Order: sequence, then structure tokens, then C-alpha cells
Amino acid sequence: MNRPLIRALVAALLFAATSRASAQEQLGVIVFPNSGSAAAQPAFLRGVKLLHSFEFDDAAASFRQAQQQDPGFALAYWGEAMTYTHGLWNEQDLVAARAVLARLGATPAERQAKAPTPREQAWLASAEILYGDGPKAKRDTLFSLALEQLSNADPADNEALSFYALSLMSLSQAVRNVPTYMRAGALAQEVLRRNPEHPGAAHYVIHAFDDPVHAPIGLYAAQRYSQIAPSADHAQHMTTHIFLALGMWPEVVRQNVIAAGPDSSRWRPGHYTSWMHYGLLQEGRYADARRIIEMTRANMPAQPSPGSRSYLVLMRAQQVIDAEEWNDPVLKWKPDTAALGTAPQAIEVFTTGFAAFKRGNPEAASAAVEQLARINAQGRSDRYGRAETAVALERELRGLVHIGAGRGAQGMALLRGAQGMTLLREATTFEDGLAAEYGPPDIVKPTHELLGEVLLAQGQSAEAQKEFTHALAMAPGRSLSLLGLARAARAAGDSSVAERAEAMLKQNWNDADPAGLAKYSARGP
Repeated sequence: MNRPLIRALVAALLFAATSRASAQEQLGVIVFPNSGSAAAQPAFLRGVKLLHSFEFDDAAASFRQAQQQDPGFALAYWGEAMTYTHGLWNEQDLVAARAVLARLGATPAERQAKAPTPREQAWLASAEILYGDGPKAKRDTLFSLALEQLSNADPADNEALSFYALSLMSLSQAVRNVPTYMRAGALAQEVLRRNPEHPGAAHYVIHAFDDPVHAPIGLYAAQRYSQIAPSADHAQHMTTHIFLALGMWPEVVRQNVIAAGPDSSRWRPGHYTSWMHYGLLQEGRYADARRIIEMTRANMPAQPSPGSRSYLVLMRAQQVIDAEEWNDPVLKWKPDTAALGTAPQAIEVFTTGFAAFKRGNPEAASAAVEQLARINAQGRSDRYGRAETAVALERELRGLVHIGAGRGAQGMALLRGAQGMTLLREATTFEDGLAAEYGPPDIVKPTHELLGEVLLAQGQSAEAQKEFTHALAMAPGRSLSLLGLARAARAAGDSSVAERAEAMLKQNWNDADPAGLAKYSARGP
């Protein structure tokens, strides 16, 4: 672990941790009138602020502390129950939430009797709806309507408006519905305007606008959130939902280093470390990225969680594909994808097959295609990726295998090459039709970037330039797409576009590895 990157990162983390520890815990400012005892107020308000920042375990502990201070405090049970719904990820622990409510009272009527004001009764009733009977999607809809009514009854209540905004984004069951997200974002922006220190408002604005098209709208909230709630690790990370969507790579790395925590021996493959790793790759810091993935893998427990295994698969894929190292030692790893969703399984197989194709091993690539087809038949999404990811990856790799068979050949083989191009174009159309996603791409080789590279290799520079331009619209600032655009524009005689792309790439690679820069310099700009 005694490496320059780790020393530098840990030094930065220790400075940040010392600065944060030296001040009183800062989680933002909210106003939530209630009838709980004075002794229970600090824990209750802390719990709500942590809930707004998705620090669910800590929030639940704070709400339980409030219950200890005031055993009949109805909203403290409401708050703890709310920690068991993670609507943006379509996750809900119905059994645990109902158990919390049952501790307040055996029946909804008994629980309502413990809420002394009509407004507190309305808050509690919303939880009864969320954790009542019926399918989750129906309960989510009725819950959102209840929060809308709660907000309309008191338009000045920032808590009602904030949680209503969050409930809107949760309606689509973890799939971005742009009109609904825009509506939610507008509501959250209004709360942030009224209370510039509100943690939920900044958080929900970021979630509403964290796709490349709308990310500029969320930049102010991203710049504010880590200052509003610096004691919440998730607040440090959430800023990078906007920074990544805008290609702001130093900020992506910096904020996820802080979010990951000061003890690097506890860093494992996860949400914060995978975003940090992806940012390093976009900066051309391939060796630094390798140290992160190796360290996090070494820190995994004997029985890692599905999340750690999924993130390791994603980081492995990005290390190979973004650094373009087709014999990378990480390819020798055999990630355990058993019981994971379709996306992690497909990413692992695609990475191995794509690298094999690049090494000139079509047989291994073809075997990977068939394995992808079998994975595709499962079609199972989970929190760590969409089932549709496997469809795009299979079409990409199958297209490449067909194109490889058609190189320099005649007749049937040449026809296979044409079929391969058709498959690659179908892959781009398929990806274009998917709902916008945030963060490092689970289609680990973006389809327009791949098609652009193939077209450029075939001498179709103008067409390649269009594909790289499209790729950058979907993933601004992505370095391989910028590199492809610069090369395609140069070949097409479009010097102004080439110069802009080269300038952006130079900015990305300001601290890039010398070896990586030399590799690309040898192949031309």
C-alpha cells in the first residue's frame, strides 16, 4: 500500500477528515415542527437530515434514539420506517418497516391516536399507505398522492415538498421518466431557493438533473451540497453525479476520495470507489486506477456482498476497456458473478470476449458471444445494472466477430462483415432508446464510440466523426470518445473540431501517465 497515489489520497483524506471532525457535525438545516419532547428533538431532526442524504442506517439509529427519549413520539417511528424505502433504487424492506410501525401501535387506528395533531397524523398516514397492502407500484403512487396533499395543505412546508419531490422520482421504479424527474427537480429547486441549507433539496435537484442533457441545471446544487452537509459521505459523493455528467474529472476523483473515507484499508469495490476509479481512467491515470482496483479487491472480505462483486466486475471492465490494455493482468481474475443480475454477468463476459477479439482471438470472442446470448435469456435487472445492458453488449461483440470474419474476404465472409456493421448500428439505436442513466456506463464500451472506431478504421472518417460526436453528447468529456473525435475530424479535414477535441483531451490528460500518453502519441492525435 506504500505507493505514491495511496499516500497522496490518504493525506488528502486525513486533511478532509480532520477538518470535518474539528467542526460540529454538519448535515444541513431543516425546520420540522412536531409534538415530540424537547429531549427528542436533536435526534429526530438529525435523523430527518440523514434521511434526506440517504444515510439510512445512521438515520434509523437517530430515530431510535428519539424514540428512547420519547417512547410515544409518533414521528420518530414514521422516520425510522421511512429508512426502509429507497425509492430511487426501487428497494423496500416491507417487513422491517411494518415492524417499526407495529412498535408504535398494533393497528393503524392505535398508531393514529398517538399522533396529536392533524399534520402529524397525515405524515403517519402516508407511511401507512406506503407500507400497506397491494403491489409496490400502487402503494408508491398512493404515497406520492398523500405527500402532494400534505404539501398542498401547507405550501410553506419544505419537508413535505422535499419528500413529495423524492416520491415523484420513485414512481417509475428505478427507471428515469424525464417529465416526472423535471417536475420533481423544479419542486426541489423551490425548496433550495427558500432554504439554501436544505440537504434534501440539494440532493433531489442533483438526482433530477444528473443526466448529460440536464446536468448544467443541477450544477449549482452539486457545488452546494457538499458544503451544506459535509458530514454526510453521500453528500460528498452525490456532487459527482453532476460532475461526471459534465466530464469534470478532477472533481469526480476528489469528491469520491473524500466520500470513501480516510481509512484506505476499508476501501472496497463500491459506489464511491468505482466512480473514483472511472474518473482516474478518464484522466489517463491508468496506473493510479490500477492501484485502486487492486487495493479494493484485496480489501474484500471472504464473503463479499453482491454489491462489492458487481462493482469489481464493472471496475475490471473499465480498467481493460478504457486503458485499452488487452492483456491486462485483471483479465486473469475470475469474478464471482453467481446470483448477480444479468448486467454484471454480461459485463464480465463481454470484457473477456472484447479483449480476446482485440488480441486477434476470434474463437474466444465467438464463445463469449454465445455466452452472452445465454445470459441475455435470463433478462434479470438488479440495482447494479439493467438487463438491457446484456442486449447491447451482445450485439456489439457479435458485430465485431462478424466484421472480423469479413476482413479482406469475398463472398459469404464479406456478407458477414456487412451483417456485423448492421449489428453495431442496431446496438447504437438500442442504446439511444434506453432511459438515460447516471454514472460510469454499464454498457462499458459505449455503442457510438465503438461504431466510430470501426468506421474510422475502415477509412470512413466523416461518418466516424458523427458517431464520436453522438457518443460525447451521451457521455460528455469521455476521453476515448474525444480521442476518436480528434482523429476522425483530422482525417476528415475538419481542423476546427479536431483542435477543440484535442484541447479538451489535453485538459483531461493534464496529469496522465507518461506511458499512456506515449502509447497514444505513437498512433497520432
